[in-house]
Formats: sequence, C-alpha cells, structure tokens
Amino acid sequence: MPPRTQTQNPAPAPNPPEDFALKETSPNLGGDRVTTTFHLVEQMDYLYVRVVKAKELHPKNVNNGGCEPYVEVKLGNYKGVTQNSQNKSNPEWNRVFAFLKDRIQASFVEVNVKDKDSGGDDYIGKLVFELSDVPKRVPPDSPLAPQWYNLENRNGLRVRPELMLAVWMGTQADEAFPEAWHLDAAGAIGEGVANIRSKIYLSPKLWYLRVNVIEAHELQPSDRTRPPEVFVKIALGNVLMRTRISPTKTVNPMWNEDLMFVVAEPFEEQLVLSVEDKVAPNKDAILGKCGIPLLNVEKRTECSCVSSRWYNLEKPSAGGGGGQKIAGRIHMRVSMDGGYHVLDELTQYSSDLRATEKQLCKPGMGVLELGILSAQGLSAMKTRDGRGTTDAYCVAKYGQKWIRTRTIIDSLNPKWNEQYTWEVFDPCTVITIVAFDNCHLHGIKDKGVHDARMGKVRIRLSTLETDRVYTHSYPLIVLHQSGVKKMGEIQLAVRFTCSSLFNMIQTYSLPLLPKMHYLHPLSIFQQDSLRHQATQVISTRLSRAEPPLRREVVEYMLDVGSQMWSMRKSKAHVCRIADVLSGLAKVSQWFDDIRTWKSPFTTTSVHLLCLLLIIHPKLILSTVLLSILLVGLWNYRSRPRHPPHMDARLSKADTATADELGEEFDTFPSSCKGDALRARYDRLRCIAARMQAVVGDLATQGERFHSLLTWRDPRATALFLIVCLVCGVLLLFARMEVVALFAAFYVLRHPRFRVKLPSSPFNFFRRLPTKADSLL
Repeated sequence: MPPRTQTQNPAPAPNPPEDFALKETSPNLGGDRVTTTFHLVEQMDYLYVRVVKAKELHPKNVNNGGCEPYVEVKLGNYKGVTQNSQNKSNPEWNRVFAFLKDRIQASFVEVNVKDKDSGGDDYIGKLVFELSDVPKRVPPDSPLAPQWYNLENRNGLRVRPELMLAVWMGTQADEAFPEAWHLDAAGAIGEGVANIRSKIYLSPKLWYLRVNVIEAHELQPSDRTRPPEVFVKIALGNVLMRTRISPTKTVNPMWNEDLMFVVAEPFEEQLVLSVEDKVAPNKDAILGKCGIPLLNVEKRTECSCVSSRWYNLEKPSAGGGGGQKIAGRIHMRVSMDGGYHVLDELTQYSSDLRATEKQLCKPGMGVLELGILSAQGLSAMKTRDGRGTTDAYCVAKYGQKWIRTRTIIDSLNPKWNEQYTWEVFDPCTVITIVAFDNCHLHGIKDKGVHDARMGKVRIRLSTLETDRVYTHSYPLIVLHQSGVKKMGEIQLAVRFTCSSLFNMIQTYSLPLLPKMHYLHPLSIFQQDSLRHQATQVISTRLSRAEPPLRREVVEYMLDVGSQMWSMRKSKAHVCRIADVLSGLAKVSQWFDDIRTWKSPFTTTSVHLLCLLLIIHPKLILSTVLLSILLVGLWNYRSRPRHPPHMDARLSKADTATADELGEEFDTFPSSCKGDALRARYDRLRCIAARMQAVVGDLATQGERFHSLLTWRDPRATALFLIVCLVCGVLLLFARMEVVALFAAFYVLRHPRFRVKLPSSPFNFFRRLPTKADSLL
C-alpha cells in the first residue's frame, strides 16, 4: 500500500440511533368536520376577510390628484393591506385575508379605508366586526356573498362611502385559502408574496426525438484536392451532438447513425443540423445547414419504421448578402418516439413508468393521498433580528404532478396541514417529499441565492397496505461536508387506496417499462445522457412558472448528481450485499453444523429426511416449496409496520470521515489540488487494486472450468475425461437412489471419518492452468 500523504481525520461522533428513527404519531385528523375533503390533516380555523370594492369615496379624496385608496384589515397586532388603487372613486381590490384563529388575540376585526397621497395617509372610514358575531362556513356550503357596508368616521357616525366585503370563519378547505393573503406572509414583500403561496405544477410532456442520419449527396467541399472527412452536427436548444466521421470519404458520405434528444411539449425549438468537414485538427468547415421545426416531425408509438426524407442543405452566399444557395442534400429519418417512458428520475426511485403516448397508458388503479401536517424542531437556516429562524415549505412529486405548500414564515415548528391527491398507475412507484428553506421572501433575483434543502423523504407505495392511514414523523436528514445532520422532523399522513385489486395484482406480472424499452433498448450511456437532458428540460420549464419552482429544488428532487463516486455509498452498497448474502451464510452455517454433528438429533433427522426424499423423489420439489412457505409465514410476525425512511446508519453517513465527505462533495472535475488530491488518488488506486484482485480471482476460477476440456493441461484433461468415462459407465448400471443415498451419507458423515486436508477434487481443480500466466 502506498504511503499516506494526508492525515485521516477521525470519524465524527455518531448521533444516537433514536435521533434518526421513524416515530408513529396520532394526530387529530379531520377534526370535528362533517366534510371529508381534508380528512388526512388536522383542522385549522381561519378568519377570512374578502375586500371586494368601494364606491362613492369622499369628494376631497377623489379630486386630489395623488389619491390612492387602499384598505387596511387590522386584527390586534396584525394587519394586512391591499394594493393602492390610483385615482379612482370606485376602486376594486378583490383581495382575501386569512388570519389563523390560534394566533388571534383580539375580540374584533377592524377594516380601515385610507387614501395614500404625498402628504401621508388620509383616513376615509372604517368598519368593525365582533369575532363572536362572525358566521362560520363549512364546505361544501356555498361561498358567503359579499355585502355593501356604510363606513363610519372616527366618531362612529356613518359616512357616505360604502365598502363591499365578506367576513366569515372557515378552514383550510375553503376555496379562498390558496389565494388568500395569510398572516404568515407578513414578512414577505413585493414578489416574495407570490413565492410563499401553495401551488401545483405539472411537468411538461417529454418525448424522445430520434434522428437517424443516413447519408448525404452532392456535397461541395471547399478543398477538392483532399478526401473530405464529413460529420453531422445537430443542435437542439443547449444540447449539441455529432455523428462520427463518415468512413466513406467522398462527396456522398454515409453514416446510418442514431442520435437521440429529449423534447417537451409545446415544441418551441427547432432542430438545427449542419454538415461539416474536418479540414484541420482544430478547424471545421460548414458545408451546409438546415432547420427542421419540431411541429413537422412524425410521431410513432410502435416499432413501425418512419419514412425517410431528403432535406436540402443551404449555405450562405459567398458575397455575404444573406442569400442562400443549395449546398447538397441529406437523407434522414426523424421521429418522435412515444413508445418509451422518458426517464427523468432514477429507475429505483421512479414515480411514473408510463409511456409518453397516452394510447399506450392503462387506466389508473388507485389514489394516493398525502397530508403534509407539520414539522418539529427545524434547524435555524438564517438569522433575522439577531435570532435564528427558518421559512419552511415542502415540495412533493409523484408522476407529472408537483405540489408546493405555502411557506410558513419565521417558525421552527411550522404547521401546513395541506392535503393533496394523485392518481396511481403502478403501485411499485415512489413519492418524494422534500423540505426547503425559502430564501426569496423579498423578491430577490440574485442568481447566487438558493433555497436551502432540509431533508428528503421517499415512500414506496408497494410497502403500504391499502386503505390504511399511515401517520408518522419522518426524520429530515441532510449530509453536509461537515457530516450528517438531522434538520428536524416532518409529520406526514399517507393513504393508498386501490380501486381494483385484480388490476393491481396483474401489474406485478407486467414489464416495469413500456415494451419499446425491451424491443429497442437504450444503452446505459444513452440512458444517462437522455436523463440529464430530461432533468434540464424540466428544471428550465418549471423555473419559468409563476411563482417559479427553482432549479435547485427540481434537481434535488430528481437526484441530479447522485450517481457520482462516493466512498460512503460504496461502503453502504457492500454492506447491503453482505446483508443480502447473510441468509446464504446462515444456511451454510446450519449445514456445516449438521455435517459436524453439532446436534446429533438434528443431524439424524436430516439423514431420515434425505432417506425419505431419495426413496420418494417426487416429494423433493413439494418439500422445498413447503419449506419456503413456512419460512415466509414465520417472517410474517416481524414484517415492517411502517413505511421506509431515510436511514443514516444504512447510508453510512454517521460514520463517514471528513476526508470521505470532502471527496463526495468535491466538484467534477475536481477542485482539489496538491497533496489532498494525490492522497485521494492513491486511496482510489488501493481500492481499485483490491477490486482488481477480486475480479481476477473470479476470472481465474472460470478459466479453470474452461480448461477442463480445452487441453491446456493435457494430463489433467485426460484424467478428467477418464473419470467422466468411468462414472458414466457406472451410473448406467447403478440405481440413482443408491447413488444419491451414498452421496448424502458421505457428505453428512461423522467428523471422526473426516480429514482436515482439502479433498482430491478440490486439489485437482486448484492445479488447473489459467490465462493469468499470459498477463504482463
């Protein structure tokens, strides 16, 4: 092993195991409401004030050129303000204010109408409503109709102006809830108000665009004294791909090569193709270009061949006047392949496996309901007024539907109590929920400001029992370069309802992906490249929504960059393999205990069982299947009682060293220099050497089997063939029951009849030659 050039930092002290545990909770779901619209969340009561419009404002305010009437809704120490309405005697606002009942400390709500001019706010009139007299509305009741109210002056006398509004008590099930200005929004200003509301987003519909470049004719290279080295370059948005250089170095080159892109509806871009000649090592000459609108591309759903077309190549005129001339033709086959599922997530975490074309999608088989209740003990992500605080919101994704909860400002224990539903097409899918800290409350447009991640939760639907409500508190775990950290806990309520048990069971017999993935499979390189394109397309489209779902949020949800090398992940995978093989190890240990007569009763029973199975061989398969049945029934007692959650111990995050974390969070290409980079490289060489030894040993064993019949060792092959001849002749006359009985009793013989040296067949096998002798 090469000498270490960097001191290995000790592993950080692991957190107590209970810090990362999943906890079952018992929230009061649904409250005392009659309606079941929000039955997976706790009831939250709000005071709603809808300010619609005003009329016949005071003449002195109307004649004032700077008149800007607005309404102020005041409730104790909290107040909400409408936007100014400039120079109007009959202004309209149509703004809804929502005040959480638990935070109300006043007995009445006051509505003030004011004019904002250059000299200050001019008072017009007010309305006062006692909270005890406010009516309560429970959906599905119709919305409360706004009414006209005469305003009162400071002395309590009625004045001429009137204000139309409605005041009622409701819950988060109210239709006005999503668009209401909440008390929690008091800290947001400007564009930040739009960034705190709950929203639903839809991923764009993605297609695979296949471009089959066949050949080109009648090209016109600038230098006819040398054979042209022609290739095709295709650009779609920010994605640029190229074919290999044509092996036929003529003016009629051929390629017959496929290039694939990811495109999204609506098709806004154009496929730009250029044929170029490599005239020098670092110089390419454009022979011709053409553009293909995506709207004109043929769509296909099956494996049917798309008709090919010839496209004219154009080249700018030599005079630079902007005119175009024909510079040859190119033969291509361009199609939208709707029979694939466009992978935007890792396959093991996928939430949707349907094909792009709707005709190939089967109807839904159930409904997934998610209630995002609250969070407890969140870490302070920023400092405000000299104290730590967090402005938390959650994002959940399943299929094409993304949801974003409202942002709870300035709270380490936020309560959302928002419920969402998705249609389920495959039970073997995963829903992802992530918590973020909102860093855009003030309309900040600085590209360097990003919403901070606070942890992720994944729930596989197939691990849920149907029609059961799961209420658990999930740990929010984030891995930083300094180590693993618990950011708090998030409380969720989940229910998976199946509409057709037969369809769900039938799904387990169907292919995971659409059949095009198996009839015309994509290579691993293509899958990685196309998934990267898909994530970029989705993040670009969702970042253009209003309010935007930002790029850092989308990339974290889609696990962008999670396939990079990590020593911690490698250790975790090794432990997973060891855990999977632990069952075989237990069986091997059990069999070894039988062979060594550790328990004479058990060994004698196995002898009798072997004797019974040899005499009645028809019982062998039934015995094996019944044994598997008994093991499964025995394990039913210890079946999981809760959904899966992020496990810091399984991920080896609590034992990762600082050097390993530094390597995992390093950029690609590496930003590390000097001795640290050399130490990491040397460590990778040591690990690769061990892997190389293991792979070499596996190859050696395979070559020994192969050499039994290839006469690499003539004497060993001849000896093996003689043994095969003798055994074959003997087995012609011997009864199989006797042979099997003799073999079983020989393997289970008592230790006193054994020797500790390796057996003769094993010694013979170890002496066989391999190709390792020929390696340099």
